[in-house]
Amino acid sequence: AQKAEEESEAGTTHLRIEVLAGEKDEPVDSASVYVRFVRPRTMGKDKKIEMNVKTNRNGVAVIPSVPRGKVTIQVIAQGWKTFGQWYDLDKAEQTIQIKLQKPPRWY
Repeated sequence: AQKAEEESEAGTTHLRIEVLAGEKDEPVDSASVYVRFVRPRTMGKDKKIEMNVKTNRNGVAVIPSVPRGKVTIQVIAQGWKTFGQWYDLDKAEQTIQIKLQKPPRWY
């Protein structure tokens, strides 16, 4: 059973996202992290999937099984500029560090 489990996990990444902000790179608690990717299907259309997780008080969000390849990661946190970027996942385990910026000031 171990081998079958390893094979099903072969094309996926254990994704850890660290969200930091401010001049001191402080962890951002309860930020909304959206991960979008396409899960290829052998029959019919590919399926677009969006996962939404929140960061813990250490600013960390974990998604245990994301298909390797291109993903979009978007982070929304109160008081910070919304972040969005494409990433290429190519390892069994990957950590992505995201630094949020202050929003532009309106006068």
